[in-house]
Amino acid sequence: MRLILASASPRRLSLLGQIGVVPDAVDPADCDETPRKAELPKAYAARVAADKAAMVMDRHPGALILSGDTVVAVGRRILPKTESEDEARACLALLSGRRHQVLSAITLIDGDGRARHRLSTNIVIFKRLDPMEIDRYIASDEWRGKAGGYAIQGKAAGLIRTIQGSHSAIMGLPLYETRTLLKAAGYPLD
Repeated sequence: MRLILASASPRRLSLLGQIGVVPDAVDPADCDETPRKAELPKAYAARVAADKAAMVMDRHPGALILSGDTVVAVGRRILPKTESEDEARACLALLSGRRHQVLSAITLIDGDGRARHRLSTNIVIFKRLDPMEIDRYIASDEWRGKAGGYAIQGKAAGLIRTIQGSHSAIMGLPLYETRTLLKAAGYPLD
């Protein structure tokens, strides 16, 4: 049974390794991740994860296809995967002292083309960040390409007051849900 990871994220690959899973191939999907008009964060995360898996499925007939998407949301607002310092600074200022959601959606398509989906909903609360803390974090460059402008597995961990939910999901792949889907599809674990 071949497993294809439809993600370019080194974090997702590393997280899979934590549960003893090494995909047979990594084949990232190149799909449009622009939120649709009035699309809510949970629906967006689920749609993007499903789209990624569907795009890769035809390239690997009969294989299991695993994809994921992680979204940082403040209320109904989806924060970007930050690409500029200004974008990251704006996200961190918005998250400062506030509660936000980290939604981690996964899709697993089995060898028969059946898709299974899971969504992990997590809460993160940053401490109130002063301008110098934001400047130091921006200087670390950890924010680049990260949803909401931060990576919980790095320096941002020292700025987070509380998390409720799955640490691995906040990093980018909910391991409990992933393991459950893989087992249900007959993938050999343990």
